[in-house]
Amino acid sequence: MNKIDTLFNRARQLRLYGLTAHWDEIATQDWVPTVIRWEEDERSDRSLLRRMRTARLGHFKQMADYDWKWPRRIDRATVEELMTLAFMKDATNIVFIGPNGVGKSTLALNIAYQALIRGHSVLFRTASEMLGELAAIDSDSLLRRKLQYYASHDVLLIDEIGYLSYSNRHADLLFELISRRYEKRSTIVTTNKPFAQWSEVFPNAACVVSLVDRLVHHCEVVAIEGDSYRFKEANERSIAQRQQRASHQSGETEPAS
Repeated sequence: MNKIDTLFNRARQLRLYGLTAHWDEIATQDWVPTVIRWEEDERSDRSLLRRMRTARLGHFKQMADYDWKWPRRIDRATVEELMTLAFMKDATNIVFIGPNGVGKSTLALNIAYQALIRGHSVLFRTASEMLGELAAIDSDSLLRRKLQYYASHDVLLIDEIGYLSYSNRHADLLFELISRRYEKRSTIVTTNKPFAQWSEVFPNAACVVSLVDRLVHHCEVVAIEGDSYRFKEANERSIAQRQQRASHQSGETEPAS
């Protein structure tokens, strides 16, 4: 395919019908590649902004700022491989397991952001927000549409499974959603509970074993061990503030010369 034909196909994909209708007249003009590139760039930018609003990732620490030395245990090589998004090719899921404050959400959000900027549709929800919304719907047709909405995104990030306990209805809804995405699209989950303790998150729910089975069948599980980094930062701030106050008070009590 020659350069002119390539430009024509790009213009047709952009639905620039005015240009394609008069292609024989303008195909060799020097400005045509520039106009097509401008249109492609503008649409790409608008698409990214739209997907970012939909994703609702919020503010999060970038990978460059992540302190890999803080966790006592983390498989950095696996996380860095996940950042390449190769897992999406076969709809592999990701589960980050670890205690509070070790960076599970930070890592998950960075992977989701990589998917977003590479053109994929992404959605972020906390487990309580998503399951509460679904459980409150009393219309079957509306519930089906909402489940399809959650199931349709290329990457769905469900944050903080395990911090609250849920009813059987919540468990059934999560199972339904994971089943809809199973082997079709990737789901990222963060949890502070090992899978053996998910029965505590969904007590008495009959579908817990099946839910975990569907989630982990094609899955990268990243276990993180360590103390809370947020607690470390809070403690450091507290020490710095005490030192600052002590220094200020010491300056105020110095005798005048």
